[in-house]
Amino acid sequence: MSEHAYKPPRVLIVAGSDSGGGAGIQADIKTVTMLGGHAMTAVTALTAQNTLGVQGVLPVPATFVVQQMRSVLDDLGADAVKIGMIGSAETAHAVADELERLDVPVVFDPVMVATSGSVLADAETIAAFERLMRIASVVTPNLPELEALGGEAAVLAHGCHLVAKGGHAEGYYVVDRVLAPNGEELARLEAKRFDTEDTHGTGCTLASALACGLAAGMSIEQAFEQAVRFVRIAILSAPGFGQGHGPVGHTLGHNPYEQLEG
Repeated sequence: MSEHAYKPPRVLIVAGSDSGGGAGIQADIKTVTMLGGHAMTAVTALTAQNTLGVQGVLPVPATFVVQQMRSVLDDLGADAVKIGMIGSAETAHAVADELERLDVPVVFDPVMVATSGSVLADAETIAAFERLMRIASVVTPNLPELEALGGEAAVLAHGCHLVAKGGHAEGYYVVDRVLAPNGEELARLEAKRFDTEDTHGTGCTLASALACGLAAGMSIEQAFEQAVRFVRIAILSAPGFGQGHGPVGHTLGHNPYEQLEG
């Protein structure tokens, strides 16, 4: 096997598939790739989904989710893990079992409701999130998810960092913060709120960007700043697809075909 000068950071993504390509595994792969990482996946659920909502969910058995994780970890390894839609309480515990033997950053995005409003986690699954929060290096809920988890203090009590996202709040500015396990604010970013509904996949994208930064050896503050910047540019680059909450533009407005013209 040849030696390569550059080794992309390896990010294992444990999440559900979005058939519309705006969120889930699809958004995760695009984000990690755009940030120079190597994306690997363990799919937890298949969804029939578009910008209008989720029309169907087919959970992947927990045993097969674990088999996917082991196939990746035993051969390719990982520098960070990103957890998104988990599918079931059984899968949450099975994934936790596998992650407990790893010593890499884990970013947990506790997906409960899609941007369209569709519910993606039942009460039993949300209860099982507590175990994943104890394993996670950082948890990235939106405001409704943070409230469902009991608030900032309840999340930080698990010993993880918290990225408190402000996208669901009111006001002219969006305020995103990183809190240490002891509650200390490590970083804060304030920026103008964009007047758009094309925000499908922003949560998945931010968590994957954060995981990729940590996998590359960045501090949590550096990875956070890179992730927020990437999401904001992606929102501005949204292609305008669909009749509902459209996907963000993971290619950041870049058209590769321009290089082929002439």
